Amino acid sequence: METNRKLVIISAPSGAGKTTIVKHLLDSGLNLSFSVSATTRAIRGNEENGKDYFFITVQEFKKKIENNEFVEWEEVYEDLFYGTLKSEPERIWANGSNVLFDVDAKGGISLKRKFGENAIAIFIMPPSVRELENRLIKRGTDTPEKIRMRVKKANDELKLANQFDNVIVNHQLDKAKEEAFKLVSSFLGR
Repeated sequence: METNRKLVIISAPSGAGKTTIVKHLLDSGLNLSFSVSATTRAIRGNEENGKDYFFITVQEFKKKIENNEFVEWEEVYEDLFYGTLKSEPERIWANGSNVLFDVDAKGGISLKRKFGENAIAIFIMPPSVRELENRLIKRGTDTPEKIRMRVKKANDELKLANQFDNVIVNHQLDKAKEEAFKLVSSFLGR
């Protein structure tokens, strides 16, 4: 693999501030392009197909698995799939950018294993699981049942944090954004 093909992997439990930090990195002048993941979940709010995610059916997703079209994929809950299409990093590298992934912890570990030294894997840690739960409640996009599922998943994901190159505790968003920028900018400068 060419050394100029770098990847930045940002993972975190839902509600830890990952999306905000990813947007900050994309807007900060670093040579990064967002890798759009594929998912079988429904579109939320004003999300756009092809921009936020590739929204596809379970059947389409399984077909792409059979055709070996994913760099990594996972069935997060029954019939709820997320994955990275091989075409995404290729598209980004062809445009001369580095790849920025926003993926769950298992996806992040899988990508880091696959790309090794060409990737930096950063885990965004919430100050606490209780704080994470409060953020999910305040966000107002999930049912109490969904929030319970996300909190349970967060507890599992927190156990994987030590498999990442760096862990940023998001106590204060501005500091977390600054820390992420420094880590990524240093990695890309190597």
